[in-house]
Amino acid sequence: MHARSLLAAAATAGLGATLLTFAPAAEAHPDASAARAATCKEASLRVVASASAEPGVLRISVTNSGPACVVDRVPTVTFGNLDGAAQPVPPSESAPYKIATGGTAYAAVRTVDDPGNPQARVVDFVTVAGDPLHAGRRFTADALGLPDGVRVWEPVTTWWKPTRAQADAALPA
Repeated sequence: MHARSLLAAAATAGLGATLLTFAPAAEAHPDASAARAATCKEASLRVVASASAEPGVLRISVTNSGPACVVDRVPTVTFGNLDGAAQPVPPSESAPYKIATGGTAYAAVRTVDDPGNPQARVVDFVTVAGDPLHAGRRFTADALGLPDGVRVWEPVTTWWKPTRAQADAALPA
C-alpha cells in the first residue's frame, strides 16, 4: 500500500505517526472554522460500518455525541492484519472535517475493484476510525454481513460527506 496507508496504520496502532499526503491545491482548502475546533474525543463518536448492496463496497458513518469538533477529512479504514489503510479518493492531504453536536458524517469504501480478483486477500475484520489518532472500532466480517470474509485489494475511501448519497456518489465506479 502507499505511504499514507502505512502512516495511518501506524497511528491507528498507537505509534503516533504524522499523517502526510499531497493533494492538488484546489482540494487542499479546509474550512477555517473547522481548523479552530478541537479534535473529537473518540468516546464521543459512534462509528458504524456495513456492507452495501454493491459487492466490494462498505458504508461507514460517524456520529458525534459531544460538542462540535473535528476529525480528519479522510476516515481511517484498515483491513485485518494487512498493512496500510484505504487510500482517499480524490487523493488529499490531512485536513479537518467539522462535525456538529449530534451530526453524522458518511463515507463509502471500495475494498476491492473486482470481487473475482485473484490477488485479493480475505480478512476477518475491518477497523474504522473517524480520525487517524483514534484506535477505531473493529467490525468482524460476520457483523458486516460478509460471512465469507472481506475481500480487499487496493482499497479506497471517500472523504467524509454530509449525506450517505454524497458519499456513495463520490466513490468512483
